[in-house]
Amino acid sequence: MKRIAILAISLLLVLTGCGKKTPEDLVSKFEKNVKGAKSYVVKGNMEILSNEETYTYSLEANYLKDNYYKVTLVNQTNNHEQIILKNKDGVYVVTPALNKSFKFQSEWPDNSSQSYILSSLVNDIKNDKKMSIEEKNKGYILKTKVNYPNNNNLSYQKIYFDKDMNLEKVEVYNKEDIVNIKVMFSAINLKAGLEEKDFALEDLIDINNEQENNNESENKNEQENNKETKDKETCDTDVCDTNDNEETCENEECDTKTSNILNNIIYPLYIPSETYLSNSEKIDTEEGNRVILTFAGDKNFVLIEEVANISDEFEIIPVYGEPVMLGDTIAAKSANSMYWTSEGLSYYLTSSDLSTEEMVTIAESLGNTKLVLGSK
Repeated sequence: MKRIAILAISLLLVLTGCGKKTPEDLVSKFEKNVKGAKSYVVKGNMEILSNEETYTYSLEANYLKDNYYKVTLVNQTNNHEQIILKNKDGVYVVTPALNKSFKFQSEWPDNSSQSYILSSLVNDIKNDKKMSIEEKNKGYILKTKVNYPNNNNLSYQKIYFDKDMNLEKVEVYNKEDIVNIKVMFSAINLKAGLEEKDFALEDLIDINNEQENNNESENKNEQENNKETKDKETCDTDVCDTNDNEETCENEECDTKTSNILNNIIYPLYIPSETYLSNSEKIDTEEGNRVILTFAGDKNFVLIEEVANISDEFEIIPVYGEPVMLGDTIAAKSANSMYWTSEGLSYYLTSSDLSTEEMVTIAESLGNTKLVLGSK
């Protein structure tokens, strides 16, 4: 009888072991793999749905133990590249095309959910006591709450794994159960062999300068070729007007100003209720034109626009705040203001009345239109 009991217990243990893995088993395996990685490289694509527009990015996220991160995001529509870098000196958002970087003293990425950073996914899973798991299509789907302080409409995420708990994709849903963010992973290397030197800001500067030199050389060659095949444009008067740009003449040649924004003012489609455009001011600066839009009412704010200019030398701008992901770019958010660049224009939004979420909504509503909602 004793032998039969032992056999029965052994059989029960075997059957239990062959059954479905518990959520704890699955999470433990994923967490162990992530935490055990001294460095990793994640590659894939990210889609962001904003105002019924879908923005697609190619992404690469690099990690080194002791809180080093480098995330490269390239907008696949306009090839706009930005890099979020975190090393021992701080957090940087680098825009190579403008030769500029914002520097933050920030807890990013630990202070919010980040669907493309493995440790962030682990934290979301651990912090949600009601995390659920579903077995489907020879894989697993984990559903957890998310933490996006700048977008309270984002409610939960689904994390997709194959049967061996290899990460496949992440979908972030809003309160209306619509996917707003989707990350599809094409490659994950948990033994990347990265070193601290791979997270140096100087390397990004050197790469950018090398690209600029190559572009300058190509432009110079192109200009020389054009001179041989085309006559120079000449002017009969001291000022030429061509299309929407203002051109000035010198020695019978025209030099087009590329920093003219006066004919391309962008107005926000979203304005808080009982708020309206009260003033529009256009001023000249050393680098071109600037437009100052003042909105008054229940939620006062000022929006400044100008053509984005490339710095001659690499510029680092300190910001007391956080990087914020918009639909098509990364913004620098401080207590009462936000700065970002999109489609060749630089924007500065400031207000003591707007919440961060309202600032993000206004920024994402800016499009190629002259319609202003709520204006008087």
